[in-house]
Amino acid sequence: METEFKGLQFKFDCKPDFGYLTINVPAGKMVKVEAAAMAGMDTNMEMKTKFKGGFKRFLSGESLFINEFTAKNGNAEIQIAPASPGDIDHVYLDNESIFLQNSAFVASGSEIDVQSKWQGFTKGFFSGENFFLIKCTGKGDVWFNSYGGIIPIDVNGSYVVDTGHIVAFTEGLDYSISSVGGYKSLFFSGEGLVCRFSGTGRVWIQTRKLQPFLFWLFPFRPSKK
Repeated sequence: METEFKGLQFKFDCKPDFGYLTINVPAGKMVKVEAAAMAGMDTNMEMKTKFKGGFKRFLSGESLFINEFTAKNGNAEIQIAPASPGDIDHVYLDNESIFLQNSAFVASGSEIDVQSKWQGFTKGFFSGENFFLIKCTGKGDVWFNSYGGIIPIDVNGSYVVDTGHIVAFTEGLDYSISSVGGYKSLFFSGEGLVCRFSGTGRVWIQTRKLQPFLFWLFPFRPSKK
């Protein structure tokens, strides 16, 4: 799926712990960037903000703000720092689609259509993990990040991933949502819901999960006596 030497020129720094992205944008071209992720840019960059998802999804936390940066009067460079402390990766889509977890989108080329929610993946989620998908479709670059490191897994048959560890997956995979070991395991074992992938494609998983980290931090929180 990913093809070298296509799309925009870019480089990564500080991988894999605190990934940092620099994109070279040709004159007159535009890149879409996650809101608040711009760390630095040339002065001839012009920014516009787009709101994906509408007001109803904004109230439910399922909207997506994207800033569009256009290089005016010459080539320009933009540096992007994702919010999450983790890795960053790239795919080049050739009239294909990739699905990202809600916090994974970092940036894309101008020809990529970014949808704030894909309705087909909402069944069965009652674990409180606030999981919805961003669907990126078209021809061009897509950059995404993780909490922790990123591990790509090529699926040819079937594979099971905890929903909290999913970063992205390709469109060719089928999937279903289920718990591990029934409802007792779901609430008492520390394991949550899993996604059972089948078919041929690629899944990117992250090496850390936010909720267990918050539980680990909880005993150390400041408290009033």
